[in-house]
Amino acid sequence: MNGFLKWFFVFISEMLKGFGLIFGGLWRGLKQIFNIKNYINVFKQYSTTFGVGGWVLAVLAIIVVIAIYALIVFILVLAIRKYIRFRHSIVSNEDLLEEIAQLQRQVLKMTKEKDEIMAMKVAQMGLPVSAAGGLSLADGNMALAGAEGGEAAEAPPEITADGVVQTTDRRFSKLMEVDSFYKTYTPPEYDNEISLEGLVDRYRNFACSRMKLYYDHKTIRLFFAGMASTKLIILQGISGTGKTSLPYSLGKFLQVDTTIASVQPSWRDRTELFGYFNEFTKNFNETEVLKRIYSSGYNNDINLILLDEMNIARIEYYFAEMLSILEMPNADEWELDIVPNTWSTDPERLDRGKLVIPQNVWYIGTANNDDSTYAISDKVYDRAQPINLDSKGVPFEAPDTPPINLGFDHLDQMFKEAFDKYPISQENLRKIQQLDLWVIEKLRVAFGNRILKQMGLFVPVYVACGGEELDGIDYVLATKIFRKFESLNLAMLREELRELCVYMNKSFGKGKMNESIAYLERLQKLF
Repeated sequence: MNGFLKWFFVFISEMLKGFGLIFGGLWRGLKQIFNIKNYINVFKQYSTTFGVGGWVLAVLAIIVVIAIYALIVFILVLAIRKYIRFRHSIVSNEDLLEEIAQLQRQVLKMTKEKDEIMAMKVAQMGLPVSAAGGLSLADGNMALAGAEGGEAAEAPPEITADGVVQTTDRRFSKLMEVDSFYKTYTPPEYDNEISLEGLVDRYRNFACSRMKLYYDHKTIRLFFAGMASTKLIILQGISGTGKTSLPYSLGKFLQVDTTIASVQPSWRDRTELFGYFNEFTKNFNETEVLKRIYSSGYNNDINLILLDEMNIARIEYYFAEMLSILEMPNADEWELDIVPNTWSTDPERLDRGKLVIPQNVWYIGTANNDDSTYAISDKVYDRAQPINLDSKGVPFEAPDTPPINLGFDHLDQMFKEAFDKYPISQENLRKIQQLDLWVIEKLRVAFGNRILKQMGLFVPVYVACGGEELDGIDYVLATKIFRKFESLNLAMLREELRELCVYMNKSFGKGKMNESIAYLERLQKLF
């Protein structure tokens, strides 16, 4: 034991000597740096040999050294002040957070006490309180207010066996106006003779002659083909290429104005798009988008809803529910939950608080890709059909063309006829399958059944509108499949991209897949 204690004492002593040498050396170093007396003696010793130039340089050297020391001290003082301020702000923020948490606890406690008091008052008045009764405490507030004021309380709303609240209040004023309008509505005479190719020509001439908007045939074919393949179309490109004007002018051409919803950066959930129920006023804040969707169930029109600057807020936040609904294979299940209960005065087409999404509604979004917007995710792109508008329209001469009335039934019938008449050829389907295997092997990216299904709807309508089958396939490959390559490490895949261009020319024919090859070459240059 004595041997261990001797060793431990010597061991610790040697270690402490090391610390002593560190601190001693540091102290001796600082002492040497600030030994002004030694500096003066050295200066006196050598200054006798200075000439005029030597004295000037010596003074400059002293000034520079003093400035360096002053700068070091200034930086240290500034760092210490910033650290003190930072610590002070942290402590202040912690105090504020603690105070906020305490206030929240007090609010929850007071709310609980209020609910308990309210429950006792409601029970004394004979109002149903449980959820099974279909009446919440909030629904009895007006009756309680009257009782507390000394006046006779109003009779509580009656609740039927199926949970419908019998009341005279109306919470959907705009939707009730739609019900009233369509009671005396007479549908127009629709043009049921026009073909898809004729529709493209007439709309192009109308936009030129009546609205001074210039679109080429390909852009309009892509738009109608996109309408056949999905209910969500994204018009993207540089500013000033007519992204907003296209759906706006199409609404004028069909004599059914497009509903425009200007997306705001503050949009965080579906209430900005579809509205919400105000518990204080007992009214539902209806939006024009909700009104348009509701009215579409009454008519046979082609209804367009424009989400202008849709990616200035995150699309997955405010449009998430609609993205899920549009993905359901059975259109009868396309229902949007508006309110959790049913009032006797609710609009006629609001079933159990749910609104059926009609098939004659399309959602068109415009998107700019710049620093002020969010990137559109794959989830959105997969469910939509993007259309690139990268150049301004070239003016041309067109005869004066009036608008038309086109019914949804006829447009849908033309789409179905195109599916039957212009399906993708077996040879091209085989080439697409081989391309899929090549891309999986080389780049580890698969097409997916959703995209192949959309291609099977897009291409036939594009052909029926006057386009070529390979052009339609080329566009879908470029905008929906090859676009996924942007998420890869393209700097390491330049050789594979060059091989893919060669493979495309060899498989589909040189000069046939221009859209895809141009996009792949652009990826090689960017990364």
